[in-house]
Amino acid sequence: MTSPTVLVVDDDRANLDSVTRIFQREGMATLAAANGTEALELLRRPEVAVMVTDLMMPNMDGQELLRAARAIRPDVEVVLMTAYGTVETAVAAMKDGAYDFITKPLKRHALVKAIQKAMEKRALVAENQSLKAKLAEMNAAGGRSMVGQSPAFRAMLDTIRQAAPSTATVLLLGESGTGKELAARSVHEYSNRAKGPFVAVNCGALPENILEAELFGVERGAFTGAVARREGRFERASGGTLFLDEVGEMPLSAQVKLLRALAEGEIERLGGTQTVKVDVRLVAATNKDLQKEVAEGRFREDLYYRLNVVEIRVPALASRREDIPLLADAFLRRFAAKNGKVLRGFSQDALNVLENYAWPGNVRELEHAVERAVVLARGEVLEASDLPESVRKGPLGSAGQLVIPIGTPMEEVERRVIHETLRHTRGDKTLAARLLGIAARTIYRKLEREQSSGEAPSGPSTPAPAADMED
Repeated sequence: MTSPTVLVVDDDRANLDSVTRIFQREGMATLAAANGTEALELLRRPEVAVMVTDLMMPNMDGQELLRAARAIRPDVEVVLMTAYGTVETAVAAMKDGAYDFITKPLKRHALVKAIQKAMEKRALVAENQSLKAKLAEMNAAGGRSMVGQSPAFRAMLDTIRQAAPSTATVLLLGESGTGKELAARSVHEYSNRAKGPFVAVNCGALPENILEAELFGVERGAFTGAVARREGRFERASGGTLFLDEVGEMPLSAQVKLLRALAEGEIERLGGTQTVKVDVRLVAATNKDLQKEVAEGRFREDLYYRLNVVEIRVPALASRREDIPLLADAFLRRFAAKNGKVLRGFSQDALNVLENYAWPGNVRELEHAVERAVVLARGEVLEASDLPESVRKGPLGSAGQLVIPIGTPMEEVERRVIHETLRHTRGDKTLAARLLGIAARTIYRKLEREQSSGEAPSGPSTPAPAADMED
């Protein structure tokens, strides 16, 4: 593979040569351009990872070059070289996407360090994109792996990985649609039983007599229609993992037999008198408050403690909003492949709708919404209009919780709160003002002030010696 390359841009030939030699002595691949036009041609080469450019150049200055670079190669990090008199301009350029700036006279150590950090950032971004692509490919290929990067998701996955190698029973708690079965499969896959069977049964979907027959099996002649012995889910899961979904719906009679199976490691088939040894790792899940069910006599207390050895909460989608774009992309790729469609992704408007909707049905609702959009999409990009009306016009999710470090200036605190509230109101400044208890004109005034302060001030620059490199 071609080595990541630094593109150096400066109209001063002596400075251009000096900076290029510094990077070459550090073992970096380099390209050199004497003006912005040359730089734009070289930027199209895929090996260019970082561009370091002088700020003050004729015809196309560093700030104009930066804007053009962000348009044609947004993955390239840009570092500006500037004289002391143009520091304010450099700071304004950073708002346009520059990674960093260094002041003249240039110090060799500071210059090399800035480029190395820019390289590291680009490598991290590339790695992150690669991981997202791999996750999406897994789902497009029909996989049902868990997808997420948010703190809430990572905390859950860490607990799963810690608990999985043990023999302890795991109780998964969470709202409907959060992906508790996928979490149960993850417990199985990270355990020492991964090569054994994973058997699932929904306790809330079966009548009482059928549930017991499904769990514990049936002897021939146990009831009308039982013409042969049939193994239950416990026996089929022996050597692996048995997942009991909606365990809070299990009738009390079945709870007694489940308790014995967990305590003794053995079962009796319906209509049978002999015990059968079983070796299963049990994972249960519920969206009910089992402690409340115990208090009201609908769930056995001894069974509750037997199940709740390791409790893991599966977070609602509302508490892991950072994962919505990643999940949506994974679902899009899976359903596009399934339906033979070529789709490139979501429009920004569609992503805004997905990120702001409340998602009361959690990940399952998101999955169904994306599947519908894929089936009905007319173009190669999913638009907001392709999404279900219930999502487009449904309830908004709660605003994100801002984490503001101690010592943040009050002006910055106000700015962050205003922008987060505007995100929550989908840009409705009047509604945002009502939520914040301020006049709408205050929001307009602050936004106008931000825009005006983002304009780069013009003024004379202080020249510096071209090749003055301080160690």
